[in-house]
Amino acid sequence: MKWYFKYSLIGLVLIYFTACKHHQTLSTEKTEQKKETTSSSLKKKYAEKLGVSESAITNQKLYLFINAWYGVPYKYAGKDKAGIDCSGLASTLYNSVYQKKISPTTKILVDEVKTISVSNIKEGDLVFFNIDSKNASHVGVYLQNNKFVHASTKKGVMISDLNEPYFKKYFMKAGRVK
Repeated sequence: MKWYFKYSLIGLVLIYFTACKHHQTLSTEKTEQKKETTSSSLKKKYAEKLGVSESAITNQKLYLFINAWYGVPYKYAGKDKAGIDCSGLASTLYNSVYQKKISPTTKILVDEVKTISVSNIKEGDLVFFNIDSKNASHVGVYLQNNKFVHASTKKGVMISDLNEPYFKKYFMKAGRVK
């Protein structure tokens, strides 16, 4: 009877550890599937917004950031999700996505970038507009396909197109962070 108890106990221990490992594997697989689905749905969402293929959405960190901030209301000098302005958004995005500190003020930021032609613009470059004056008064971060993310005074954080008549009229320059 002792040998039966001994082998039963060993069997139960083996079953326990095998079951735990199997459960852990299933849990890991589910987490990976969730990440994949999230990544896939994120790519699909922003590919549609930008008018590009899903394979063109490669900087997941950038689009996760935009997704988290999309629709946050505009607030002059705001720097958090209760309200943010255009330069605050650009500064927060750069710090979070690219780990670079840039000026949180459009008037200073416009002089800190290297001016580039629109034909050479890349994802992450900055686009400046002189809406209120002769100086830069609005900034956005270029994405792809003439689209950029910015904090609009009326609609908050959103994606717009450089070819929209309003933005064409007030476009000042594109710049690359040094």
